[in-house]
Amino acid sequence: MIYFSNVSKVYSPTSIALEDISFTITPAEFVSIVGPSGAGKTTLLKLLLAEERPTAGKIFFESSDVHSLSKYELPHLRRRMGMVFQDYRLLPHKTAYENVAFALEAAGKPDEDIQSDVTQVLELVGLMDKAWHFPSELSGGEKQRVAIARAIVTRPDVVIADEPTGNLDPLNTREIVKLLEKINDLGTTVLLATHDKEIINALKRRVVTLDKGRLIHDEQRGK
Repeated sequence: MIYFSNVSKVYSPTSIALEDISFTITPAEFVSIVGPSGAGKTTLLKLLLAEERPTAGKIFFESSDVHSLSKYELPHLRRRMGMVFQDYRLLPHKTAYENVAFALEAAGKPDEDIQSDVTQVLELVGLMDKAWHFPSELSGGEKQRVAIARAIVTRPDVVIADEPTGNLDPLNTREIVKLLEKINDLGTTVLLATHDKEIINALKRRVVTLDKGRLIHDEQRGK
């Protein structure tokens, strides 16, 4: 489904973000990309989203070379990927419901579909009772659940979560990880970037480890 083929990203001779990275992610897999700060995790995700271009190598999403897509094809690819960020990136003047609905409005969905789909995902993340609350009225864990609802409401093939628990306490961290597992169990591929070893140990899923821009381990943890 996703294939990194000999991918490198060099910013300068003294700043090599990624070096000769190759691995494959299959449909409905849950893969954690781990490593210390500066290991190259975020750069890897930016390359997959075509927010940056590799210095060498290619990245494929199914049969498409991500970086050979036209500016008209790229938005279609990105709609197949739902993004979750550490800092939530919610619109502060929209309610939880409106934040989630915004993704569908941008895609031109009819109102009746928007109402049905937003209600469904807010129930999935356990926030229907907070649907009309603004982000300032929500806890960190609730904000991240809204962000996850927004990421999955368009029914993407892949959810990409970049340090989604970085601002959360241990209890909320566990809840967010359980939610990502639930989404994966429903058939969505999940790509999780994290440096939290407790998350990795609890998940018992596949782990791709980066260090100083190099892939040093790719292992399947037993469930």
